[in-house]
Amino acid sequence: MTATTRSLELTQIAAQAAADKLGENIVALDVSEVFPLADVFLFASSRNERQTPAIADGIADALLLKAGLKLLRIEGKAGGRWILMDFGDLIVHVMHEEDRMFYSVERLWKDGVPIQLDLQ
Repeated sequence: MTATTRSLELTQIAAQAAADKLGENIVALDVSEVFPLADVFLFASSRNERQTPAIADGIADALLLKAGLKLLRIEGKAGGRWILMDFGDLIVHVMHEEDRMFYSVERLWKDGVPIQLDLQ
C-alpha cells in the first residue's frame, strides 16, 4: 500500500506552505507501509523559536484554504522547538534545526519512502 493521491496532494500543499514561511530541509516520507495511522510524515526545519510556530501556522492556513482540511491536533506550539501537527493521513513535524539534528527523527522512519516535492 502506498500513500493516497489525496495525501500526496496535501503533502505538496503543506511543503510549499513551509517553504513560503522560510522552512528549510523539507522532507516528506511515505510511511503508509510502516505506520498504520498515517500515510505521510512531513518534516521542516526552522532557524529559531519564533519561526517554528509561523511555519506551523502557514501550513495549517494553507491546508484549510486550499484543501478544506482542518488541523485535528497540535502539540508543542508553546515551546517553539518542535511542533507536531496531525491532519489525519498527514503528520507534520516542524522542528528547530538543532532539535531536528539532535533527535534525528527521520532516521526512526528510514523504512519510509521519500516523496519527491515540487517546491518553488
